[in-house]
Amino acid sequence: MGFLDRFRNKNKYVDKALDAAEGSGDKVASGVDKATDFVDDKTGGKYSEHLDKVDDAAAKVGDELDEDADDAASTAEESSETEGTSDSA
Repeated sequence: MGFLDRFRNKNKYVDKALDAAEGSGDKVASGVDKATDFVDDKTGGKYSEHLDKVDDAAAKVGDELDEDADDAASTAEESSETEGTSDSA
């Protein structure tokens, strides 16, 4: 059970957002990185330390989104293999 699983089944919109984001963790982290770089530039580096923490957290969430997508793909693959090998006597 991953960090983001605690948000599932609470709201259909949250579920849709998590489903859409799964497998796109690198894009999510990249987008957050660009946003924090923009803020850092506009604030003259005043909040750099805090923004670095946000970047690190986004990278961790992005990694988890990619792992969740990989887990879902392997589970689907295993279940399709199991269905194909059932005995019908």
